[in-house]
Amino acid sequence: QVQVVESGGGLVQAGDSLRLSCAASGFTIHNTAAGWFRQAPGKQREFVAAVAGNGGNTHSADSVRGRFAISRSRAENTMYLQMNNLKPEDTAVYYCAARPYNYRVSMVYTDQTDYQIWGQGTQITASS
Repeated sequence: QVQVVESGGGLVQAGDSLRLSCAASGFTIHNTAAGWFRQAPGKQREFVAAVAGNGGNTHSADSVRGRFAISRSRAENTMYLQMNNLKPEDTAVYYCAARPYNYRVSMVYTDQTDYQIWGQGTQITASS
């Protein structure tokens, strides 16, 4: 079964760090276009960060650039989102997404409609 499952969410204080995990099954996330999105209460889901299939390119939203970093582990077949210096405005449900079919290996996909597989989401709450 092709799927992704997020974990690592929780309640943190502003300024804390947290790492989200996205465990893949049924495909290899290490060489697949993948990304992270988030949805805050009352807002639409928005792009956070993404990585190209070949790992050569990454892109992140202006709001998290310099604080969040995306990475992947071949051995664990898992993608990560390292989040540093969390702010209250980072509070949201975070989703992992992947595009294991028909992707260009060097392209970073930032539109949620580009992704074929989604996780169930994990809640991050950063309190001030």
